Amino acid sequence: MRTVAPKATLLGIQLAHAGRKGSARRPWEGGKPLRPDENPWPTVAPSKLAFDADWPLPEELSVAEIRAMVDAFAAAARRAMAAGFDIVELHMAHGYLLHEFLSPLSNRRGDVYGTQRLKFSTEVARAVREMVPASRAVGARITGTDWVEGGWDVADAGALARALEALDFGYVCVSSGGLLGTVKIPIGPGYQVPLAQAVKKSCGLTVRTVGMIVDAAQAEEVVAGGHADMIAIARAAIDDPRWPWHAAARLGAEIARPGPYARAAPAVWPAYKLAHAV
Repeated sequence: MRTVAPKATLLGIQLAHAGRKGSARRPWEGGKPLRPDENPWPTVAPSKLAFDADWPLPEELSVAEIRAMVDAFAAAARRAMAAGFDIVELHMAHGYLLHEFLSPLSNRRGDVYGTQRLKFSTEVARAVREMVPASRAVGARITGTDWVEGGWDVADAGALARALEALDFGYVCVSSGGLLGTVKIPIGPGYQVPLAQAVKKSCGLTVRTVGMIVDAAQAEEVVAGGHADMIAIARAAIDDPRWPWHAAARLGAEIARPGPYARAAPAVWPAYKLAHAV
């Protein structure tokens, strides 16, 4: 695994369960549920509530199945360590299973996993943390809001962050939305930064922000201004796989690059590209 990236690169893996949003086509293929002729599978959730009007009803997980799910997450973390990953991140956002247990909009259970909506997520977090040595980091992507009145909100996110801090997690990445198919999210440049900032004020964890941060100067302003400690770059890095190197050149920072890249980026080349950018 160490041959796929420059020396000293840390490699992480994200562990997730899609819950009621599973058995679906890939996002770039429409993201809708699989048709009967596309080999769909039964989905599960905390309660028998569908993601959207045209989605199938999931099966409600029993307590025994929930406990088995905790064990499955722990086993996945153990395999990640055996594979040599440096970081394990739990996905607790975007309407996937852990988020479904957290939000009152998707968790209508009458048992302890409904009355204590953090219970399943913290049980999974504890089990995963126990599988990962203290020398390696564990974090979580959490949701800052469902963008629906009466749903999960940023105060809930702060409480979850503090619970994860108590379990020796190192960081949280604050995203939002994805729980219901009908919600309109006010998307714009850096639209989730205020959520990360609020979570950062409520806990002692390192906090990462994400979402519509595509420019190096924009990212620098977020971190330098104390709004978040880290920036996650996703679509911007897909669009430009050399985004970190180009950002470093723009901001006057020195970072490690593979040897062959030096021929494409002599000292004058980044400045030339910036000066002639369309």
